[in-house]
Amino acid sequence: MTRLSPTARREEIIAATLRVASTKGMANTTVRDVAAEMGTSSGLIHHYFSSMDEVLAAAFEEAAGTDLANTEAAMRSSSDAIGRLAAFFAAYTRSDEDSAFQLWLDAWAEASRRPALGATSQRLNVAWQRLIASTIAEGIDDGVMVCDAPDATAWRVLSLLDGLSLQLAAHPGVIERGDVVDWAMTALEAEVGLPAGTLARPAGQRAVAD
Repeated sequence: MTRLSPTARREEIIAATLRVASTKGMANTTVRDVAAEMGTSSGLIHHYFSSMDEVLAAAFEEAAGTDLANTEAAMRSSSDAIGRLAAFFAAYTRSDEDSAFQLWLDAWAEASRRPALGATSQRLNVAWQRLIASTIAEGIDDGVMVCDAPDATAWRVLSLLDGLSLQLAAHPGVIERGDVVDWAMTALEAEVGLPAGTLARPAGQRAVAD
């Protein structure tokens, strides 16, 4: 096996873990599976990570953290709160790709049994919520939104997005993919005093009539 720096080796282990987890699921991914994917021994994995929980937490951090960073970057490209909220929904990968949301489902399902993974998924989920809440607060300060509880509104909207995305992942065809983001955007508009349709829908999508 090629000699790599400790950082590069950890990255290789994380990449292999994500490949295995995408087919077997986090619950069924073992150190032996990851080692086999890499063509190495389980001992190498244990040299860099103390447990499978730690491996999965690092892998989830890599995948979900990248999605979060991309969304943050998309939001920064807009100059006002309304534009940033629209950018949030346009960049929301958990409803764009079943595979991305499946990773979150796996993390949530394993959170109570794997403390490191649970702590990582909680921290990242709160970060997603804070993106919405802080932007609503900006809109209130700018006088374009009205909301008594930005934090609570953000949790409700994020939970609606996640719940609908769960339906997409678990029950294909029950609802339309294009409706998921629109319904969540419509709910947010109502909660912050914006007329329905104020937030620009992602490309190729229009507001769905009641």
